[in-house]
Amino acid sequence: MQPPPNLPPQPPQFFWGDTPEDEYYKSEGVRNSKSYYQTPNGKIFTQSWLPLDQNQPVKAAVFMTHGYTSDSSWVFQRICIAYAKWGYAVFAADLVGHGRSDGLHGYIGDMDKAAATSLSYFLSVRRSEEYSTLPAFLFGESMGGLITMLMYFQSDPDTWSGLIFSSPLLIIPEPMIPSKLHLTLYGLLFGLADTWAVMPAPRMAPPPKDMQKPNLKGMNPRRYAGKPRVGTMREVARVTDYVQKNFEKVKVPFLVAHGTSDLMACLSGSEMLYEKASTMEDKELKLYEGMGHSLISGESDEVSDRVLADMKAWIDDKVEKYGPKCSDD
Repeated sequence: MQPPPNLPPQPPQFFWGDTPEDEYYKSEGVRNSKSYYQTPNGKIFTQSWLPLDQNQPVKAAVFMTHGYTSDSSWVFQRICIAYAKWGYAVFAADLVGHGRSDGLHGYIGDMDKAAATSLSYFLSVRRSEEYSTLPAFLFGESMGGLITMLMYFQSDPDTWSGLIFSSPLLIIPEPMIPSKLHLTLYGLLFGLADTWAVMPAPRMAPPPKDMQKPNLKGMNPRRYAGKPRVGTMREVARVTDYVQKNFEKVKVPFLVAHGTSDLMACLSGSEMLYEKASTMEDKELKLYEGMGHSLISGESDEVSDRVLADMKAWIDDKVEKYGPKCSDD
């Protein structure tokens, strides 16, 4: 019997293809582990990526948070693997309501709690004997950058050596701002509508130049593909407003990477953070002319390699500069 015509291509088992995980990670010079972490707010899925050579000294620990609809197990791994190849210990957790973590898929009804949930895992690693004396950085991409900012605000002083952001959602683009009318009307239902996937879908950015990457992103079997949920959009609006009013609380070194043609997260948010943060030195805003939202997984390899090279140069410099100081904490 002949297969039906015009079937969509079979998605790969992993973002890199069908090569077994252990074999792929070994070829990249890293080792990966997976586990679940129990928090007061539910169980979350976590991963780590470390240099393959267990005798290789680790430079620092980096704790990474993915964006909306994504998870830590698909193309977001490109960033995690890159940092591990550079000699860093990398840890990531699927946000509540995302990937393999507990919660209704695509729903974050309390972003402060979502940040605290991932942070509880990150701190358990950061405070462990193995990593307590090393420099430690928070990394956030897109909405994960917004949640990373909350994690920083929720942490004790001197917990983190620096912050790294890739296209952080700190100001919502005009076409994506949730309707106050919709939020008010659904709010009148006393929370019954909070989980409903009924908010208008945001206008999507034009496809990146490398057409293989957006196709690959859409193949993520754990990606949330429904309309935005009421509570999630309410929280994005609330928390972006909150962090904009508190940028001056940022006192550690930070790097922000942002494309000038990003339609999913306003460049002005990154510029405002750079201008208003209390960080006196070692803050950097790297702009990529004509590039869109997904700098690592949505642009050409040439662009993503340039962004990663800039990230490597920044974090290597900070570890060399502040590592001994951090080890005395």
